[in-house]
Amino acid sequence: MGGMLKGEGPGPLPPLLQQYVELRDRYPEYLLLFQVGDFYECFGEDAERLARALGLALTHKTSKDFTTPMAGIPIRAFDAYAERLLKLGFRLAVADQVEPAEAAEGLVRREVTQLLTPGTLVQEALLPREANYLAAVATGDGWGVAFLDVSTGEFKGTLLKGRSALYDELFRHRPAEVLLAPELRDNPEFLEEFRKRFPVMLSEAPFEPEGEGPLALRRAQGALLAYAARTQGGGFTPRPFCSYDPGAFMHLPEATLRALEVFEPLRGQDTLFGVLDETRTAPGRRLLQSWLRHPLLDRGPLEARLVRVERFVREGALREEVRRRLFRLADLERLATRLELGRAGPKDLAALRRSLEILPGIGALLGEEAALPDLSALRDELRAALVDEPPLKLSEGGLIREGYDPHLDALRGAQREGVAYFLELEERERARTGIPTLKVGYNAVFGYHLEVTRPYYERVPPEYRPVQTLKDRQRYTLPEMRERERELYRLEAQVRRREEELFLQVRERARGEAEALREAARILAELDVYAALAEVAVRQGYVRPRFGERLLIRAGRHPVVERKTPFVPNDLETGGELVLVTGPNMAGKSTFLRQTALIALLAQIGSFVPAEEAELPLFDRILTRIGAADDLAGGRSTFMVEMEEVALILKEATEQSLVLLDEVGRGTSSLDGVAIATAVAEALHERRCYALFATHYFELTALPLPRLKNLHVAAKEEAGGLTFYHQVLPGPASKSYGVEVARLAGLPKEVVERARALLQAMAARREGPGEAALERLLTLDPDRLTPLEALRLLHELKALALGLPLDTMKG
Repeated sequence: MGGMLKGEGPGPLPPLLQQYVELRDRYPEYLLLFQVGDFYECFGEDAERLARALGLALTHKTSKDFTTPMAGIPIRAFDAYAERLLKLGFRLAVADQVEPAEAAEGLVRREVTQLLTPGTLVQEALLPREANYLAAVATGDGWGVAFLDVSTGEFKGTLLKGRSALYDELFRHRPAEVLLAPELRDNPEFLEEFRKRFPVMLSEAPFEPEGEGPLALRRAQGALLAYAARTQGGGFTPRPFCSYDPGAFMHLPEATLRALEVFEPLRGQDTLFGVLDETRTAPGRRLLQSWLRHPLLDRGPLEARLVRVERFVREGALREEVRRRLFRLADLERLATRLELGRAGPKDLAALRRSLEILPGIGALLGEEAALPDLSALRDELRAALVDEPPLKLSEGGLIREGYDPHLDALRGAQREGVAYFLELEERERARTGIPTLKVGYNAVFGYHLEVTRPYYERVPPEYRPVQTLKDRQRYTLPEMRERERELYRLEAQVRRREEELFLQVRERARGEAEALREAARILAELDVYAALAEVAVRQGYVRPRFGERLLIRAGRHPVVERKTPFVPNDLETGGELVLVTGPNMAGKSTFLRQTALIALLAQIGSFVPAEEAELPLFDRILTRIGAADDLAGGRSTFMVEMEEVALILKEATEQSLVLLDEVGRGTSSLDGVAIATAVAEALHERRCYALFATHYFELTALPLPRLKNLHVAAKEEAGGLTFYHQVLPGPASKSYGVEVARLAGLPKEVVERARALLQAMAARREGPGEAALERLLTLDPDRLTPLEALRLLHELKALALGLPLDTMKG
């Protein structure tokens, strides 16, 4: 709108609104929050947007020639409102008054002091405890994706081959804001798909290449640095860029993270992260998430993690003590960033002091294991400099301790004497004038003054100068009071300035230790995660996993489900067979599949697992096709989605992969379904991966595959019908329980009876001679037969069709 402001009236804009419009136009993509006294205000159309978004009352700012809508939020409630606005998709530019109103010549100077966007926050009050990523995506020699957490300085990226790998990586990191390179932003087809999968704020930045490596990755890095510099001002420098290879970790596609509810629940509110998160510090919480995002593939580092967890499992008293101390730590990692940006306030330094006082105790408890940097000099400095309870803002004053700085102490002494003069003046003047009610008062307009009530007016000496008359009293001043008052103001200003100087010096000292603070945060975060995993293991009865060639789980449980309902533990043993799990629909096949994957995932982040014993291979990936992720909104049929997911799984599975398929082929007619399920089972069998295939297609249990293993989820028939045991047993299920389940679900009795009769008739017909010949014919592959085998087969089929025993055949 360049210079325009929505409103009514002929006149030029008054100076305040002129200043508002100039600042607003400098940040067109931001909502400008403009400080006026104790409020942040918006005017014109922005006021309407703000009022709508937050449900605020809209008022009007009126000058003699112009009226415009106005809405605002109180500064003391800024954090709560800002958080809501960011969630609603606003970027905020905060314009503060940068000089005290009394010092201003005319209009108070205002400048934009911070730009807030969801992906670039450093303010403790606005940040989630999780990592808060800004991501950038560019193309070139592949897909370059880079991530920056401005609040911690973490800066990393990778080059990916295909679009689905890009989506997996983005889903794994959940950025709060994404920068797309122009070639992607201007591609409607890509943009539409992207927005559907990631309903996240998309922002623009120049994609000028920075750093080393492939072009796509350098462009992504450049965009992140440019955007961070714009929002943080020049002071921001991230950690050195770290190029990582997703192939160095277990591959967890988006479908797997969703199906296993690692970070987000599908229904309910329980997640794997929720079960594991017993961390006591914010950096510990972020580290645990990072481990869950990136399970390891190598045995060495995993055993090293397990050793540390085991120590905390065995030594309960040590674990308790360490956890108790960790709980009082500030978020040192983010504090270090605020120090570097010059954004740390008095409360931050107080939190830093408290944290540094806790460190030696933790170091002493753990000895070598916690080789914490020595920050005692900084701790002593903070102790000496800061009062016990510093104020929220530097400008409030009173934050430097007595005895820390002789110059400040002298100024404060003089200031106290100045105040004492006015207290003594009251005594002195009462005695001199004989006015018993005379008192010295202070107000913002007139400063210090003498106050006399009506009955004593005639006793007022002539040198008193009247300054104000109220209904029952009068206020006066004396020339010497004016001088003393000016002197006192001067001292107050000097005290404030000196406190500020000292605070900045101390903050600068702390800033010099930013790297050491990060190092301490890193060591403490690891301790926190080991102690948290041990805490979960002890409370829930987990056991240390072993790594080997086979997959053996004795009395395994589902870590999330067991927290809510009584759980029947179950066993699994396989050396790379295709394991078919049959049984009625409600018996818990899906839970059995998911729990196996979760146990593998836990083992590969270095956690104990919910079982009595567990030996596991090191899996390169966990691939799942488990219902409920149907993209109906996207207009593709359930069946189509299912087939795409299965196709991807068959393409990616190796002999080291764990594959879970739940009821594949359900989305189509029964015969199609059996055919597809059979073909998929055969393909998996060929891949020699570790596969669990849950199905209600009974026909699969008889497939002639050498490495096929049948398990079933037990259900027991009793007089009153069916009881599910959720117990997994060897062998296929004994019959189709569908009709029984229908009865349990309350279908009318006569419908259930009719279904039973039909089932029996169909089974009888199926078991007739023709059916056997047909089945034999359908399972065979003509291209693989020699002429002689083909001839033999024809005789066999004829015998089957006639219902003759095979050994009566000639030939």
